[in-house]
Amino acid sequence: MDAETNPRTSSTAHRTDPVTTEIVRNGLIAATEEMKTNLMRTAYNMIIYEALDFTVGLFDAQGNTVSIGLGLPMFIRGMSDTVKAKIAHYGLANLDPGDILLTNDAYITGSHLNHVTLTLPIFHKGVLVGFSCCMAHWIDIGGTLGGMTTDIFSEGLQIPILKYQDRGKVNDDLVDIIRQNVRIPNRALGDLRAQVTAVKTGERRFLELVDRYGRDQVAAAIAAIMDRSEAAARARTKSIPNGVYEAESFMDDDGVKIGERVPIRVRVEVKGDRMKVDLSEVSKQVAGFYNSGETAGRSCCQVAFKCLTSALELPINDGQFRALDIVLPPGRVVSALKPAAMRMWMTYPMTVIDTIFKALAPAIPDQVMAGHHADLVVGRVNGRRPKDDSFYIYLGGLIGGGWGAKYDSDGRNSTIAMNDGDTHNGPSEQVEAKYPLLVERYALRPDSGGAGRFRGGLGCEQVVQARHDIRFSSQMDRVKCKPWGLEGGLSGYGNSVAIHRFGKTEEQRFHNGKALNQVLHAGDAYVLRSGGGGGFGSPLDRDLASLARDVRCGYVSRAAAEKDYGAAFVPGTNKLDVTATEQRRADMRAQGLPHDEPIADTGVPPPVPSHVQTHDHAHENLTEEERVALAMTGRCCS
Repeated sequence: MDAETNPRTSSTAHRTDPVTTEIVRNGLIAATEEMKTNLMRTAYNMIIYEALDFTVGLFDAQGNTVSIGLGLPMFIRGMSDTVKAKIAHYGLANLDPGDILLTNDAYITGSHLNHVTLTLPIFHKGVLVGFSCCMAHWIDIGGTLGGMTTDIFSEGLQIPILKYQDRGKVNDDLVDIIRQNVRIPNRALGDLRAQVTAVKTGERRFLELVDRYGRDQVAAAIAAIMDRSEAAARARTKSIPNGVYEAESFMDDDGVKIGERVPIRVRVEVKGDRMKVDLSEVSKQVAGFYNSGETAGRSCCQVAFKCLTSALELPINDGQFRALDIVLPPGRVVSALKPAAMRMWMTYPMTVIDTIFKALAPAIPDQVMAGHHADLVVGRVNGRRPKDDSFYIYLGGLIGGGWGAKYDSDGRNSTIAMNDGDTHNGPSEQVEAKYPLLVERYALRPDSGGAGRFRGGLGCEQVVQARHDIRFSSQMDRVKCKPWGLEGGLSGYGNSVAIHRFGKTEEQRFHNGKALNQVLHAGDAYVLRSGGGGGFGSPLDRDLASLARDVRCGYVSRAAAEKDYGAAFVPGTNKLDVTATEQRRADMRAQGLPHDEPIADTGVPPPVPSHVQTHDHAHENLTEEERVALAMTGRCCS
């Protein structure tokens, strides 16, 4: 049946010329970028309009990915699977113009309940031609705010697949249920309306393409785009030597069984123009809230595959993954089954992707990077504003960290973790303007990048002071499993979190990265430190001009330059003594130095600055304003 007379779906039987295909390709990219822009401009919460924690996309009539706007790479699979689940739930015959489908089911989306996904079926003259979709992070979806969760029921409101809008009419009952279950309903519903704006933008722009070129031509262009993406991915895969490649790493613990490592083992098989990623040996689902659904596990494989085979190919579409096979048994930490807790769903997948790269490093050392900090590095804060007692929730941090070095370049400093895509940090000015918090410090961490011929990127340190009573939680990982180096490069620093109590000399450090439900008073501060990236190649081979610049810029301390890079300095200066450096490096090579320390010893207490005094009881009667002022002065000089 011809597509123009088919009452439900379009056909791809027609062919299109290359010029039309290229116009459609750029039109799809532009459409998803406009969806993204409109969502940012109409959202109510910083996590969306500043951090950009969302993903938008267009899909064909079967739910296959046509174009995903740059956002969270981990939704490269989750959005398509969610669209297909909605199709399966209702059936194509039960979808109508004006419908908008909604769910936050973690076991469908693969993520946590805070990710609410809206899907709008796109009709052209009664024919279903595609879907417009938007996933965005709601700052609150109910459930407990602090502490560890061990099942999905304690994490908030679960919304099955429902019609938020039925043939243009809003489901007021669903809106009332949402309003009843969230702490700040005006902001939640504001973000919901912003998502509606985004999916309607996608619908409008997609229909403009169809009106201009016709359903058959657009469908044929999409098919051609996917075929071209597939061909590019297959060609790059074919350039990887055939073989079976394996690697392993670990997560520090699941927050429940403290200190018990969670193994991450991957197996990659390359044969001709196909790649198979086997995640059978990744840990079984854990008791804590670090699990992800199956679509997250599949996304891990797809993100890694795209980086290796079609990193710059746009739009992101399902054609790019036709040469990828995935083995993922149910019940793993990236294919968890109900009622597994899912709140920190993205933490483990970052290391899964890192480990896939690690496995392939011996085969393609010029195409992969060393390990990176692989964590969100966030702080979760809630409290009541002193001026009006209004309740607020702040998801802070996202401070970025070090990425691993490559065979020909240093790693990136202070860059958001891989699975976060183009999400951003919250600007300090916005944080201080909207919340009773004071950003004391936000800076690079010297020596955090792993030493190497090419140095790993540097992590960051952020110190945020409470100006009144707050509750703070941080649930990071990769504290002990440091970002690894390659080809003789050293590991970077791991992530860490601490609390600096007012009047205390030493920080309170959390040696597994889990600081849950901590009460901070005025003058106390939380400290987030992101890890660095691993180095590439022996540090003794780093060229001296680059090393001198690192020391001059403060990226590498003099002590680390001497210990890890074999540097020798002209006495009384920071100028390298070239002859003495070459001799020291020769001696270090003969001794098998420098040694790597891939696992962090987090039990060592921090050094105590001698000039900082303890004030345990001296300032009990100070006002909050006085405590804030004194605390900042004390920490800034330490």
